[in-house]
Amino acid sequence: MDPQRLVYDWNRTAGEGRPRHVPVGLVDETLRDGLQSPSAVTPTLDEKFELIVLMERLGIDTAVIGIPAAGGSSREDVEWLVRRMTESGLTLRPGCAARTLASDVEPIIEISQRVGRALEMTTFIGSSPIRQYVEDWELSRMMKLTRDAVTLGVRHGLHVTYVTEDTTRARPEDLVALYGTAIAAGASRICICDTVGHATPEGAAALVGFLAEFVARENPSVRIDWHGHEDRGLSIANSLAALRAGAHRIHGCGLGVGERVGNTPLDLLLVNLQLLGWIDRDLSALSRYVAKVSAYLKVPIPDGYPVVGRDAFRTGTGVHAAAIVKAREKGHDWLADRIYSGIPASMVGLAQVIEVGPMSGESNVTFWLRERSIAPTPQRVAALYRAAKASDHVLSEAEIRTILSTLPDPAPAEAPAVERRRGS
Repeated sequence: MDPQRLVYDWNRTAGEGRPRHVPVGLVDETLRDGLQSPSAVTPTLDEKFELIVLMERLGIDTAVIGIPAAGGSSREDVEWLVRRMTESGLTLRPGCAARTLASDVEPIIEISQRVGRALEMTTFIGSSPIRQYVEDWELSRMMKLTRDAVTLGVRHGLHVTYVTEDTTRARPEDLVALYGTAIAAGASRICICDTVGHATPEGAAALVGFLAEFVARENPSVRIDWHGHEDRGLSIANSLAALRAGAHRIHGCGLGVGERVGNTPLDLLLVNLQLLGWIDRDLSALSRYVAKVSAYLKVPIPDGYPVVGRDAFRTGTGVHAAAIVKAREKGHDWLADRIYSGIPASMVGLAQVIEVGPMSGESNVTFWLRERSIAPTPQRVAALYRAAKASDHVLSEAEIRTILSTLPDPAPAEAPAVERRRGS
């Protein structure tokens, strides 16, 4: 049976747009912007490197690993990670963030020269009227800072991405002035930043489209990035809209960690891009990556978090379980993975889970027992079904096994018949 014949896809029927530019690039900001979460704990260097290795497996293009000028051990930590990445032969590019100040740019240059590896520098400055007013910034001064920082980085072999903070609330003429200055100074990328999660998908598309036309006139070789935040819960939709409108690369963080309510969840973005057919990657390590982000940053994964949350592929409902069981009986794993799931669990290294609880039917009980190589005898099924219906929660494995331990062991049904045949 052809899987395509069993799923009518209204997304494609609606003429969902595709990105103008392929392949789609991805930047992982977990170890920089993600650590700005007030709830996050800074991982050890070894833990950071483990995450970087998993980023490589997921096909991430650049990992922003810190701000060397941030003080403390920041400079030494970034250099240690760059060396470890280089010695391990990782191909994703190390990136560092910096304000548009020489004092921020110079440590990145020094690390690049000592390690002998070209780094990406994302140098940023606020751009919105509200930020300019609070900081008492003049546009001419901002343009000079931009020119000096970009020029310094380019002159010393850095790949410079120029970021305007709060781009989604900035005036068009200011953006043209700032981005134009950065492009003229040699920036190879510009980054549109939805710093406070202000944008809607329509606004994101309008802004990216405006700047795509501007870049095409100034220097068509310059690439456009989108960096979104989750304040309005629109970061994934905004990222997809930005790609359709002409962005080349999207920034995000594992588990969506970051300032306030967080950044674009890079894990969910990967899944959406894969399902849309905009990327083709092995995402089997995705659940492990998010689990390690959670463990090392001490940020819990909500049970209902999409794709990798505890409940993402877990059901205790009788109708759902029965459908999954019937799909498996047809002998097609892909069918059981899709009958009650819009995302195949196997795509991200997980599996469908059927539990036993108050909403369950006997099919849940039978499936649970068979999965553990326990014979689903009528007595066992009936006992567990009664217990589930009397409970106010999904039964744990310990609870189920306790119930089973109170039942007498069933007599082997086939043994007497076998013995009779032997004696005949």
